[in-house]
Amino acid sequence: MRAFVEIDHVTGTLPLTTAIRLKKDFAHLLELQICAFAQDPIFSTAHGDANRAIIEDALVHFAGSIGVLGTTPYVETSREASLSNVKWAITAALEHRLSLDFHLDYTLQSPSSSPSLRPLTYSVIDLLKEHNWVHTADEAKTIVLGHCTQLSMLDDAEREALAGAIIASRLPIHFVGLPTSDMYMMGRPDADLKSSHNRPRGTIHVPSIIKELNLSACLGVNNVGNAFTPFGTGDPLQLASWAVGIYQAGTVEDAELLYECVSSRARQAIGLHGSTPCGPIYKGQKLLGMMMLINQRTVELPAAPGQSSMVVTPRPRLSLKDVVWDPPETNMRTVVR
Repeated sequence: MRAFVEIDHVTGTLPLTTAIRLKKDFAHLLELQICAFAQDPIFSTAHGDANRAIIEDALVHFAGSIGVLGTTPYVETSREASLSNVKWAITAALEHRLSLDFHLDYTLQSPSSSPSLRPLTYSVIDLLKEHNWVHTADEAKTIVLGHCTQLSMLDDAEREALAGAIIASRLPIHFVGLPTSDMYMMGRPDADLKSSHNRPRGTIHVPSIIKELNLSACLGVNNVGNAFTPFGTGDPLQLASWAVGIYQAGTVEDAELLYECVSSRARQAIGLHGSTPCGPIYKGQKLLGMMMLINQRTVELPAAPGQSSMVVTPRPRLSLKDVVWDPPETNMRTVVR
């Protein structure tokens, strides 16, 4: 799990110290990556300098507990400040040997309407190349680009050119689609529009990014229970199911890809390179530390006194469970936590 710990002038380092304690408490159950995350501006507004100073101090005093540095360049008040945000994050990540996680281009404004609306994704690629990331950063350190909803507004030629630039750069860039928050936050009508019906539902099309552009991408659940995503759960299997409708991805091959997007491809995005691309899961297959999926073979329906009960074969359903079993296999039981 990659956990984003927001650090700013209001909270100080209290969220970070709490996350470090929880990481230790749950170490026997979960591998937790802590991302020191600047949700608020760090190069603009009255508190930008204070926010940046607190994160810089945390990176020094909590070295070894933090694995990722994350920022949100789109919250800055100017493009110049957004670029300063990206430059600072790349420099700091290289200095402290961290992975990067940018949340950016969180808009549906068409870049063709103004040069100032050019997606920051282009600048991130250019600045990573300028900083020689490929030859300077540790091989296991990745760059995650989250949301990037504006890229859905590019035309096909622009998307293909962007993909070509990423592939040619050899940068370990992974796009992360976050459709649950994107669908809620994006596509809001302008205040001066009389109709509220014409709303694009903006989120990057993860299956097409993988299949058509040959880029690395996955799916994630974020911000459940707050203003970004005030609904749903953190269940990645439920997200994969929703993605069938979101992306009109209804074939067997699509299902296999979507399960990869919440498992092996997600592991690769956060630097866990020991995983291999997932296909169907077979009995006896080693799952590389991932979840175990269990289906009950039969269900016995209760009967009235004196009558025979009915045993039926249920419809297979995949669930997230902690699974415990005792020999023989017929005594297998599941414990839902």
